[in-house]
Amino acid sequence: MFNSCMFTGDATSKESSPFINSSTSDVEKCQQYDGKNMALFEEEMDTSPMVSSLLSSLANYSNLTQGSKEHEEAENNEEARKKTVQAPRMGTIMGVYLPCMQNILGVILFLRMTWLVGIGGVLGTFTIVFMCCSTTMLTAISMSAIATNGVVPAGGSYYMISRSLGPEFGGAVGICFYLGTTFAGAMYILGCIEILLIYIVPAAAIFKMEGLEGAEAEAALLNNMRVYGTIVLSFMALVVFVGVKYVNKLALVFLACVILSILAVYAGVIKTSFDPPDFPVCVLGNRTLASKGFDICAKTIERGNATLTTKLWRAFCDSEFLNATCDEYFTSNNVSQIQGIPGITSGILAENLFSTFMEKNSILEKRGVPAVLDPEATVTNTNRYVMADITSFFTLLVGIYFPSVTGIMAGSNRSGDLQDAQKSIPIGTILAITTTSIIYMSSVILFGACVDGVVLRDKFGEGVDGNLVIGTLAWPSPWVIVFGSFFSTCGAGLQSLTGAPRLLQAIARDGIIPFLRVFGHGKANGEPTWALLLTACICESGILIASLDAVAPILSMFFLMCYMFVNLACALQTLLRTPNWRPRFKFYHWALSLLGMSLCLTLMFLCSWYYAIVAMVIASCIYKYIEFCGAEKEWGDGIRGISLSAARYALMRLEEGPPHTKNWRPQILVLMSLDAEQNVEQPRLLSLTSQLKAGKGLTIVGACVEGTYLNNQPQAQEGDQVRLMEVEKVKGFSQVVISSNLRDATSHLIQAGGLGGLRHNTVLVSYPKNWKQAEEHHRCRNFIEVVRETTAARLALLVPKNISAYPSNGERFTEGHIDVWWIVHDGGMLMLLPFLLRQHKVWRKCKIRIFTVAQMDDNSIQMKKDLMTFLYHLRFDAEVEVVEMHESDISAYTYEKTLMMEQRSQILKEMHLTKNEREREIQSITDVSRGSIRRKNPSNLHPQRSIAEESVGGGGEEKSEEEVAAVSHFVLCAIIHQVCDFVLVFHLKTSHSQKKSLQYGVSFRNQSNVRRMHHAQKLNEVIVKKSQEAKLVLLNMPGPPKNRTGEENYMEFLEVLTEGLNRVLLVRGGGREVITIYS
Repeated sequence: MFNSCMFTGDATSKESSPFINSSTSDVEKCQQYDGKNMALFEEEMDTSPMVSSLLSSLANYSNLTQGSKEHEEAENNEEARKKTVQAPRMGTIMGVYLPCMQNILGVILFLRMTWLVGIGGVLGTFTIVFMCCSTTMLTAISMSAIATNGVVPAGGSYYMISRSLGPEFGGAVGICFYLGTTFAGAMYILGCIEILLIYIVPAAAIFKMEGLEGAEAEAALLNNMRVYGTIVLSFMALVVFVGVKYVNKLALVFLACVILSILAVYAGVIKTSFDPPDFPVCVLGNRTLASKGFDICAKTIERGNATLTTKLWRAFCDSEFLNATCDEYFTSNNVSQIQGIPGITSGILAENLFSTFMEKNSILEKRGVPAVLDPEATVTNTNRYVMADITSFFTLLVGIYFPSVTGIMAGSNRSGDLQDAQKSIPIGTILAITTTSIIYMSSVILFGACVDGVVLRDKFGEGVDGNLVIGTLAWPSPWVIVFGSFFSTCGAGLQSLTGAPRLLQAIARDGIIPFLRVFGHGKANGEPTWALLLTACICESGILIASLDAVAPILSMFFLMCYMFVNLACALQTLLRTPNWRPRFKFYHWALSLLGMSLCLTLMFLCSWYYAIVAMVIASCIYKYIEFCGAEKEWGDGIRGISLSAARYALMRLEEGPPHTKNWRPQILVLMSLDAEQNVEQPRLLSLTSQLKAGKGLTIVGACVEGTYLNNQPQAQEGDQVRLMEVEKVKGFSQVVISSNLRDATSHLIQAGGLGGLRHNTVLVSYPKNWKQAEEHHRCRNFIEVVRETTAARLALLVPKNISAYPSNGERFTEGHIDVWWIVHDGGMLMLLPFLLRQHKVWRKCKIRIFTVAQMDDNSIQMKKDLMTFLYHLRFDAEVEVVEMHESDISAYTYEKTLMMEQRSQILKEMHLTKNEREREIQSITDVSRGSIRRKNPSNLHPQRSIAEESVGGGGEEKSEEEVAAVSHFVLCAIIHQVCDFVLVFHLKTSHSQKKSLQYGVSFRNQSNVRRMHHAQKLNEVIVKKSQEAKLVLLNMPGPPKNRTGEENYMEFLEVLTEGLNRVLLVRGGGREVITIYS
């Protein structure tokens, strides 16, 4: 049996993935498939492996590398080094549920939740919590569908969005997610410092706040936050840089702090039902007093028989004596004490149901308590009261609260470490969101039911001895909450500084944003050193803001944008019914994804409309940057699916009928000529196309290659027309047709170019240069056939002559004219083209002149008025001139040109006769010419150097017999041509009667040729006279002869018509109107 494996092919590198076996040599493959009854398919094993090997590769494909870039390399690069990772062993609880819980529950719950309830009321805050939790739940459903639609490496939402919506959206949203995570780190650090300086060691403040009021006290607090925040950030960054493994090991400790703190709060709520804690709040009239300024909540005390004043008295009066001068409000109102935490059974919930929004620096007041107040009196001793530090409103509360529900991506970020990611991610994420949503919603109700409103609105616990407000509710001690929240914020900050650099590293290694590639590098063990440095710098900018309430809306924007695109990705994949969209998680629907996307967009503008706009501008700039400068990636994204669906829909709509005249625009098929090296011969054709495409529309750059498809397909794809299209900024498509001859290939392009209603309606082809030379005769015939075919197909035709003289896109005409010679009506193409050209910067400064020709029986004055009216209705600004062409006798020059044309046509015809026919025809022409010479006996004929001499004397190389015969034949024909020219010149110098005898004695093969030559010559004289200095001349192109006997004459007519003009654009209409005077 013959073994076909003896023949080895060239070993080319293939994709290294479980689907393609490319790592074995040809000999190894022969041994692998020998004896397996696969001889019929062994040559295709590179691209079509055996099913058994495919399944084996898939079964062993468990060592998924961490990071999206490594994953792509493992799929696409044979030489990628796969990292050996430990087998996944984390389940749903440890791998997804607890990490999500840790990331969701955090600083906002401990530091701002009670304040949110006090300001927004139970109903308003519950609405905010419900909206935000619904948004994250819908996002989690969409994320679960995406995460279970195949393997998701590390990179989380960035990987999912980029592979679902493409590199542009993926890069933009990935950067937003990175910025959100980074600013979240700043928020956690600020929360950590707030707990430290306000509730644990207030004495550690560098900028002292005692005795300061208003803006000075606020500035001191912010400066303390900046200094300590920078110190803590530096320490955390150092920890992450040196020992990130310790951060991961401490994650459970930090999570335990969070859980214990929450349990302490619930225990405290239960305890208030039977034993409320004693946290009295001192109120002057209805104003809440800051507890740091006094020890006893009373103006005076009775000690024995004496009445003594208290510290509170001395705070509002100028002395400690009873006759001292005191603050008017202090004198008019009594001091009372209320219970800060009356308990869950007290009925305080009814008082806290509705919102109490406050202006900045307004005093915190107790509802329902009467107070004596002089409306005209100014407020003094403001530092003795609890004041509002910011102006509050509903949308502000939304922006501050939303970061507390972020962190739902923690499970998907760890997908590479999960035992069964497609099972654990949906269950763990949705369960974590459900648990945290219950905690948040119950907290809103329980806080409103247990704590008095003045305490809830006291953001920093100034009225309850500087205690953390939520700590006053905790059991057994407020310090459980204080230390628990402190360590949880520290842990969350470390987690952010650990995760954000890795996300940036994944984006940088994907290579879609060129200027970020430096951040893809790191230490030898892969730690992202440069990314950590950039993250620390961005985080420092958030710390310099110094206000937790100001930083929270910023990261809300970035997270909301990220979640919005997760929902969009799921909705698109579902609606487009992508074949690869087969998620294991079945409880999703496109309507839920769209609802989630709408909620995200709504919350963005609710939080802060200007931050939302800034975030969108950042994302848009990144999107456009990746689109223009980023690396091209094809990830099978949904945006391409949208493009395909939109294109199909648009094409189906275009098929409903031809476009209206108002919508007509040139859809151009550019016929390019390629040389032997597949280089474009007339690159200025693309420049002209670009200048015409100010009217937009379709552009197809077509090229023809002679040969067979199997043999010439690779080199046909290497043509430089695509590169030139990019250089000339021509937006369109390139199409190369391979055929056995160029004539058929050009015909195929004209017939089959485009698709459906989006087909070309205009053909742009260069005028054949050197067409008079015998070796260029085939190009001349191809050109004439193109003219015929475009006419038959009712396509417009544009033929630029002297295309090399046309301006490039970089040139500018500062003055000059575009002259339009309107000889016959072509549907308005001649009018439309100069208008389109002037939209381009090359021709913008040129003025349009329109010339039309009047015959003897035409009223030229009326024609000019009518034309000006027509142009006025067309809204074209152009000069108008009517040129009168008088009838005249056919000149001798015309006869000369006609006879020369016919003689040349005859010679070209001889080139295609058989040998015997050629000899008979040459002898006949020679005899006639010699007879004419003898009869006239010319004495003034002087020999001239013929083109044959140039042809023969030009080269010194030896030629074969066939080449010598061909050259000899060409020389003979050229001699006959010269003899005929001499005869003609002699006759033209005779008398008028002799010219008449010549006219009737020498019979032209077609008398219409004389008339056509006469008209071409006269029209050319007029055009040259008027438009020789014009930058461009547009001219009606006459049609080719219906029969094929006069093809060579047709080219002579065009040559005479355009002689003496630098740039000429010959135009043939497509048989339909392309402009209209109607709106």
